[in-house]
Amino acid sequence: MTDSVIAPDATPDTIAGVVRDAPFVRLVARDDGDSLAAASLLAGAARGVDTPFQIRIHPDPAGTIDDATGDSGPGPSAGTDDEVHVLVGVEGIETTTTSANDRSAGDGSADDGSADDRSTATESYVLRSDGRPASTAAFAVGTELGGDPDPVLALAGVVAAGSVPGTDGSGTALDVATQRGLVERQPGLAVPSPETDDGLATGIAASTLFHAPYSGAPDDVRATIGADVLADADRRRVASTVAVDVVAPAAATQRASSAVERALRPYATTGPVGTVGGYADVLDVLARESPGTGIALALAGTGVNDDLRSAAIETWQTHGTAVHAAIAETTMARYDGVSVARVSAPAATLPTVARLLREYRSPEPVTLVLDPDAGRVAAAATDPTGIGTALRRVAAERDGTGWGGPTRGGARVPMDDDGSAVIAATREAL
Repeated sequence: MTDSVIAPDATPDTIAGVVRDAPFVRLVARDDGDSLAAASLLAGAARGVDTPFQIRIHPDPAGTIDDATGDSGPGPSAGTDDEVHVLVGVEGIETTTTSANDRSAGDGSADDGSADDRSTATESYVLRSDGRPASTAAFAVGTELGGDPDPVLALAGVVAAGSVPGTDGSGTALDVATQRGLVERQPGLAVPSPETDDGLATGIAASTLFHAPYSGAPDDVRATIGADVLADADRRRVASTVAVDVVAPAAATQRASSAVERALRPYATTGPVGTVGGYADVLDVLARESPGTGIALALAGTGVNDDLRSAAIETWQTHGTAVHAAIAETTMARYDGVSVARVSAPAATLPTVARLLREYRSPEPVTLVLDPDAGRVAAAATDPTGIGTALRRVAAERDGTGWGGPTRGGARVPMDDDGSAVIAATREAL
């Protein structure tokens, strides 16, 4: 077993030194698009200085969960006696002592080195982003090391984090991408393949950047937006239609109008998919559904092959369709401070369902999504409220496992009823 001694949050300058000097770097990232993008940027920086690395995607990078979502990639699961861990997407209070081998089962991973099975203490660092997207800090690490970090990947991470390119510390990445002709602002919507009628219609239907009345149904999208959508005027009309339809339902939240903004006026790109926002959406889905594919897509950049791109888009479409179906079929219950939705859906979709309900449907600051039959919980909050701490406590009391940070988290918890006991315990823990 390899014990991990976690150092205080490290600035990009510190992480640059770690990456430069370490014999082997294990990058462990939270299962979201921003963290996946950031870990991939750090991997690129490691390659630039000939440091072997491995990337792991995990719902609780600093925790002790005994399994993780997604596929296992190639490479060793055991640690070396001199490897260094860099944790990405970990927030403050989550840093706990853990075991590297505790993370080895079922993680999405990719590696660029070899490792032996030795028992030793391993030093770990948390990439510090000061409340900004982790991708901006990772981009700074690559720049500090004199490399050429992918600005489009960094911008995708920013959008996946809920921001927009050019803000929250991403100005440098946007400037670099613009100067190189890698991105161009266009009217329309941030979907992966906006250049064809079919790509736009299926993109709108599957997008997890917003939830509209026709989300999940490409035919309904086509009936709403019409056939010819390739001219700029048509793209503006389509974007305006979606922006209005997102906020039109009586159940829509006041947050909906601002939440949909990151899907509007996208940056077209020469990256793996057609827009920065579409890229972000795909990475966010792959982080939970197929981490190995997500890592491969991010590391490939403009060199991505058609098979990999197709696999990524197909996984994203399937995920988005399932998410919107779950939202359409659920009825939300409202408690003081918490909105609750019971669903029956694939486990990997629950965090996305919770996020979309928080942004577009929940009248309360905390959204709790439960699948009682599967014993799964996902939660999302509008502001830092200790979601992860609450779910860890609730799960521990029921011989389950909880994880998360201040604004989102999840749990596997045995439920003998419709989840009412878990709901009550979570409300009390919050």
